[in-house]
Amino acid sequence: MATPYTYLTTAEAADYLRLKERKVYDLVAQGVIPCTRVTGKLLFPRHSLDLWLMHHLEGDQASRRLAPPVLAGSQDPLLEWAVRESGCDLALLCHGSGDGVRRLAQGETMLASVHLIDPESGDYNAPWRLGLGGMRDLVGVRWARRCQGLLLAPGNPRGLTGLADLDRPGLVMARRQPDAGAERLLLHLVTREGMNLQALTFAPHPALSEDDLALAIRQGEADVGLGVEAAARRQDIDFLPLHWEPFDLLLRRRDYFEAPVQRLLAFAREPRFAERAAALGGYDLGEQGTVVYNA
Repeated sequence: MATPYTYLTTAEAADYLRLKERKVYDLVAQGVIPCTRVTGKLLFPRHSLDLWLMHHLEGDQASRRLAPPVLAGSQDPLLEWAVRESGCDLALLCHGSGDGVRRLAQGETMLASVHLIDPESGDYNAPWRLGLGGMRDLVGVRWARRCQGLLLAPGNPRGLTGLADLDRPGLVMARRQPDAGAERLLLHLVTREGMNLQALTFAPHPALSEDDLALAIRQGEADVGLGVEAAARRQDIDFLPLHWEPFDLLLRRRDYFEAPVQRLLAFAREPRFAERAAALGGYDLGEQGTVVYNA
């Protein structure tokens, strides 16, 4: 039995779609059906065919209001770079995962980048826990798995070894805004450690991005903060790994095949994308591009 991520040959795709092979070749030539070429041979990701079918069963496409070409949600160094380098023409509006979810539900964005943990269950990006359970055309695509941990001043002058050290007297912690996925993760990790978040001393102003948080530590405005390894490397500060998390893109099925989205996803399959991820550090691309949710 085929798995959701099986690659079908042209003959298998034709059989799966109940079409003649010639018709499949015509659709490929027109650029309207998802496929890839490997050593000159056409292969069709089955999950993409499923999305393509459902996309074309939703009625008159011309009558729908398309979402603006905006990517809202969590800021991520690798995603930010890929948006620029891919030429996908998506505008970035990264004010935190929660903001991205709200804008997606309201039709204000084409994509939402999210890494929202449910503190009770430990589940990530579950639509029914994000208030998106009623969105019947929702799709989730895995962008990467990221390493989250403690960002520390160069040389770790306070000698921090883990979460249990965060309540030391005089220690100042940088934190993200309430809508950010990192803020939810901090609450989850601290609670799991048996600590009280209110007992920690925080910097007076929240950092509005991964890079802002890393820069605050680099400039001595805080001693420590929770963030991704890539941000620590970019600011040349120390990093103590704690947790691997899924970082996903959420979008409506009708937007999956829009040109900006397809250009971004296609770019993520290029060798230099993997090279950039390795250079930034703290990324696992083993599931990159996988459809992890399809309402």
